[in-house]
Amino acid sequence: MLTSTELLMKDTYKISDEVLELYKRTIEDVESVFKTYDEIREYNQLKVLRAFQEERISDSHFTFSTGYGYGDIGRDALDRVYARVFGCEKALVRPHFVNGTHAIGAALYGNLFTGDTLLSICGTPYDTLHNIIGIGDSNRGSLKDYGVKYKQIELTKESTFDYEAIENTLKEDSSIKVVHIQRSTGYGWRPSMNLTQIEHIIAFIKEIKSDVIVFVDNCYGEFTDIMEPTEVGADIVAGSLIKNIGGGIAPTGGYIAGKGEYVDNASYRLTIPGIGGECGSTFGVMRTFFQGLFLAPHVTVEAVKGAVFCARIMELSGYEVLPKYTHKRCDIIQAIKFNDKEKLIAFCKGIQYGSPVDSFVQCEPWDMPGYQDQVIMAAGAFIQGSSIELSADAPIREPYIAYLQGGLTFDHAKIGILIALTNVFNVNR
Repeated sequence: MLTSTELLMKDTYKISDEVLELYKRTIEDVESVFKTYDEIREYNQLKVLRAFQEERISDSHFTFSTGYGYGDIGRDALDRVYARVFGCEKALVRPHFVNGTHAIGAALYGNLFTGDTLLSICGTPYDTLHNIIGIGDSNRGSLKDYGVKYKQIELTKESTFDYEAIENTLKEDSSIKVVHIQRSTGYGWRPSMNLTQIEHIIAFIKEIKSDVIVFVDNCYGEFTDIMEPTEVGADIVAGSLIKNIGGGIAPTGGYIAGKGEYVDNASYRLTIPGIGGECGSTFGVMRTFFQGLFLAPHVTVEAVKGAVFCARIMELSGYEVLPKYTHKRCDIIQAIKFNDKEKLIAFCKGIQYGSPVDSFVQCEPWDMPGYQDQVIMAAGAFIQGSSIELSADAPIREPYIAYLQGGLTFDHAKIGILIALTNVFNVNR
């Protein structure tokens, strides 16, 4: 006997009987897993609340500065709230960061100089960083252009840090200034790095070279655990406000957090030396930045639940997924390996159809700036490009892996995934 909701799914969204049966099995399987993330959500909600209270946030902080933006009390208070949430000395939270890559770029450009070396210990970073580093097609304005060298160490076959190679490289090359850790998978097929792994590798690195700066790309990872990388030894982190930490409300922006010296250095690349974070009007976005941060622990866990649900139902449908639904989550991303171009595209089109915005649009692969392959992106979002809202994207290359993330509510993530799976089942029928 179908419930009223299941009948609505079947009649309105054309969810097949086969998919509805998988849905029922999945809900039973993931129920116990959800309890773990509910505890994380509550912990982080109280943590954020306390940061607001300690900074005595009031209506007067929801400012609308113009021009230079000197003395913007809302902007400066939000920086302090973020620093408390991240357990660090300083933070820089600005609408002027156009995306997470921009924030990451400012952190790297601000702390690397001619003759220094950037060392990535997670293999090749996310595609959009290639041109920043100077390993992409265009190097104009890259770190390489400014005389910064680059090295990388691949992860082991078990997708863990290669301690021996890291130790040897640090001892052999005195020019290494910044070690780069990418917490999330990017367009890779590996588990995300959990905080225990990050804490251990940072301690190991500092034993070998205490003055090296450890930078963590924190995109997609905020509030998936009860601590952030800066609380386990990272010197500086960066991320995007249209991912987890913006709570689905922040309309743009990014953040950098960590030790004061390194955050200041990054601020000089956002603006200029001598001004840094002291300048920059906020265009009336402060209320949404504050409110987005307050909602972020809840919204992030809703997205995590969507990813867990997706992992289990795709497993039951016969697809390889990473991470599996029982694995501890370190970010909001769920990877599904289709080994079939048409099924990959069908899945993404299903997510688009299940969106509240632009549901009538047919997403197609295209040549997206900053990427080596064509990319398909399903993103019917209230905020353009927001990955905390339900979305899916994939480079069009073998083995045809889709990366699903987001969902402001679990109910929305769930119906989007069911529509996408029905689409996949309909390929070649």
